[in-house]
Amino acid sequence: MSRLKQWAAGLALCAGLVAQAHATVLVADGNWNTFDVDDFYGTQWIDLGGDALSFDFSVAAGQVATLTVVDGGFAGDVFKVFNGATLLGASSAAINSYPDSLGLDFDAALADARYSRAVFTLAAGEYSINGEATTLPLGTTVGAVQLAISDVPEPSSLALLTGGLLMLTALRRSHRDR
Repeated sequence: MSRLKQWAAGLALCAGLVAQAHATVLVADGNWNTFDVDDFYGTQWIDLGGDALSFDFSVAAGQVATLTVVDGGFAGDVFKVFNGATLLGASSAAINSYPDSLGLDFDAALADARYSRAVFTLAAGEYSINGEATTLPLGTTVGAVQLAISDVPEPSSLALLTGGLLMLTALRRSHRDR
């Protein structure tokens, strides 16, 4: 095999390795699941090996999911969030905090207005969440996603709750009118 063919084969192998995707099953356990972005690999979410990263999960009928995405490390990064190729939305604006960093304390980052965040409510279905950085001031960052799943209230429960609230309102008015 000529040197040119060996070089081309090596380049094709490297391109294939970079293009590989790593899917992580996302569990609704209250834990943060991290992703990285490094402009050396592009702007997509990646794992520590540089592979494209997605977070996969299912939401059953009668349930609703809340997906939270937050920036970490140094504030200032903003993300677009996708389900496969469908854009769900973008995280909020952020303020560059360099040299101050919260590291991997994603709960603190969620509470800090300098860090971007996004919260999505998702109906029943199959999801493969991935993202990309749209603002990356330092050329590299870390972020995280968190999943919560809850049951959708039955219509009869909603009707009972609504009726109770209406009764309380009526009682307050009659008590106030005395």
